[in-house]
Amino acid sequence: MEFFIEFLPLFMFLALAVFLFSGFPVAFVLGGTGLLFWLLAVSLGLVSDKSFLLVSSRIYGSVVDNLVLVAIPMFIFMGNMLEKSGVARDLLDTLQLMMRRIPGGLALAVVLLGVVMAASTGIIGASVVMMTLMALPVMADKGYDLSFSSGTIASAGTLGILIPPSIMLVVMGNLLSVSIGTLFFAALLPGLLLAGLYVIYIVGYSALRPGHAPAVSDADMKIPLAEIGKLALKSFVPPFALIFLVLGSIFAGWATPTEASGIGAFGATVLAAVKGKLSIKTLWAVVKSTALIGAMLFGIFVGATAFSFVFALLGGHDLIVSGIGSFSASPWSTLIAIMVIVFILGFFFDWIQIALIVLPVFAPIMKLLDFGGHVPYEGLTVIWFAILVSVNLQTSFLTPPFGFALFYLKGAAPKAVKIQHIYKGVIPFVILQVIGLAAVVIWPEIALWLPHYFGL
Repeated sequence: MEFFIEFLPLFMFLALAVFLFSGFPVAFVLGGTGLLFWLLAVSLGLVSDKSFLLVSSRIYGSVVDNLVLVAIPMFIFMGNMLEKSGVARDLLDTLQLMMRRIPGGLALAVVLLGVVMAASTGIIGASVVMMTLMALPVMADKGYDLSFSSGTIASAGTLGILIPPSIMLVVMGNLLSVSIGTLFFAALLPGLLLAGLYVIYIVGYSALRPGHAPAVSDADMKIPLAEIGKLALKSFVPPFALIFLVLGSIFAGWATPTEASGIGAFGATVLAAVKGKLSIKTLWAVVKSTALIGAMLFGIFVGATAFSFVFALLGGHDLIVSGIGSFSASPWSTLIAIMVIVFILGFFFDWIQIALIVLPVFAPIMKLLDFGGHVPYEGLTVIWFAILVSVNLQTSFLTPPFGFALFYLKGAAPKAVKIQHIYKGVIPFVILQVIGLAAVVIWPEIALWLPHYFGL
């Protein structure tokens, strides 16, 4: 019994892992596991029954009364409204024309579209489905390899989880009690680094296997350059104006991320109206989708807050810290172990489950580790750790068997695209994500230079 009581937090973690595979909603699993082990602790006399008030007050203070989290439904609304406005379709058509002479040009257009949509929406499901519907049939028709096309679309569509304004960064900022604006600055260069790695791979793949990523035929090239310029101006200005309104207002210090999310939601609505896409039916569909996604996320926040607080109440953090100390683990081996754990969890869970479980447990440990001057700017170790986890969580969308981007893509893809094509296609991009993660580990300046430069 003494052994069970001493390691009760670890049994709590194991129970959570088992229950997550039960098929019950994640919010109920997180909150239910926390409640179950709190009741067990009370029955064993480890905590007072009055501690339940501490749990409920933590939920209220961390979730219900947290104005920072208002940014989440606003960014979801912005992304949904942009999807309805047709901005992405216009931009993809223009990018295809601009790169029509380049082998692999369609794939490059998809990656660039992924960057733009990431900086203006940040909703992975919408981005992947939208690009699948728009780009995959065209790429298949032009002779592109189905695996290569699927991997390109899936990886480009997930950039929104890292490139700001990212909902994941809003959640992480709240969990770690750090500035969301600082996280936005820190994530920008790593996000662009991943996009750059994708571009390099696409160019190399197209050069080595031109039959799998051919240039567009001469018949598709007879569009005057002036006409392409007009199309570029028409398609590029709206999304970049919105990006400037949202990210520019944050980076310039004119607005907080919460205020900027409201600006983005309003700007996306105005953009839809200007393009003639705004109607009562469209507005209702966007509001309904925003409410459903937001309710799901906030339900998980409540459950995860209860779980993490009970875990800490039972001494879980102290147990992990003492366990690491007993193994005489160096800071680097500890960091690598955490990254491996996050990567493996990505095979089975999505980013929000991993972030809400892992960050409250391991972030306090990272604050205690000394990397001997490897992190160049004082006080930014936690920011560096958050970005490492963010880059790592990119893989959770692509790694089988439960990579959500794979399911989004398969659901929207033509029947000719099999799940085997998708699994095969994402492997190179997962490797590129791991390379990107290693680069940020080796050179922390990639993540920390912008926050340091702007004095954040």
